Amino acid sequence: MGSYFLKNSSPFILAPSPIHYPLSIIHYPLSIIHYPLQNMNTPNILTLLRILLIPVFVGVFYLPWSWANELTTLIFALAAITDWFDGYLARRWNQTSAFGAFLDPVADKLIVATALVFLVQVHPTPWMAIPAAVIIGREITISALREWMAEIGQRAKVAVSMIGKIKTMAQMTALLMLLYHEPLLGLPIYDIGFVLLYVAVILTLWSMMVYLRAALPILLRDDKQTTPTTQANRP
Repeated sequence: MGSYFLKNSSPFILAPSPIHYPLSIIHYPLSIIHYPLQNMNTPNILTLLRILLIPVFVGVFYLPWSWANELTTLIFALAAITDWFDGYLARRWNQTSAFGAFLDPVADKLIVATALVFLVQVHPTPWMAIPAAVIIGREITISALREWMAEIGQRAKVAVSMIGKIKTMAQMTALLMLLYHEPLLGLPIYDIGFVLLYVAVILTLWSMMVYLRAALPILLRDDKQTTPTTQANRP
């Protein structure tokens, strides 16, 4: 029985069954998972795969094997490839979706932040911690900016720019080299990756300034011109 009768003086009234509440607690998160799976396409599957690779990436990183860094680098490289491939397929097959537009940058930021935390742990120096903090801080700042701009219908002003794409390419290449960190074909892979990381930091700050400059007129405009929703959300 999904319900039972409670006697409250008279007449009898229908009240929820005690089992209804724990079942609703289980049903709610399952419905959140089920909804995007209904419309899952190939680009979104690749993006979701990138997120699922993160716990594998973490587990392999801590394996006490001499070749763990090669496998860690391979997993990160696979994630980087899916980052390019899912966007390409979405445009090529006309399979862009709101879910994919939300999930793709989230997947990128999660795996990049994870890799940076690992590198700071392995190389606990200011020279590694500062670029890691700059990159992660920039991602948080721009994500907040885009969320706010979307609330007021100005999301297009802070859309991904070419400098942002170049930044991502330099960042991914630097992290791949730093994760591998062994000489390859006589090349000092770690040193090259370290230099590329600082190139990525410069591009990171540059792209952030481009986005902030585009949003600055809206950020500084008179409060009377802001939307009621934005004003209502202020503390």
